[in-house]
Amino acid sequence: MRLVVDLNRCQAYAQCVFLAPEVFSLHGEEALLYEPRVAESRREDVLRAAAACPVQAILVDPARRPEEAGSDGR
Repeated sequence: MRLVVDLNRCQAYAQCVFLAPEVFSLHGEEALLYEPRVAESRREDVLRAAAACPVQAILVDPARRPEEAGSDGR
């Protein structure tokens, strides 16, 4: 899955860091660092982190699984 964080919206409350430390980290007191591509095994942690963000700065774009694609591959 792919992550996008609106860094202009992020206020560094660090809820994401607490819930998914393998994916999110704070550099210093305010700069959020994150992995834009996340393994499927981290799905639940990432979804919880996105839901817990007080300013809803985390967008999760789930990668389409091959079985979900139509017969034309889209």
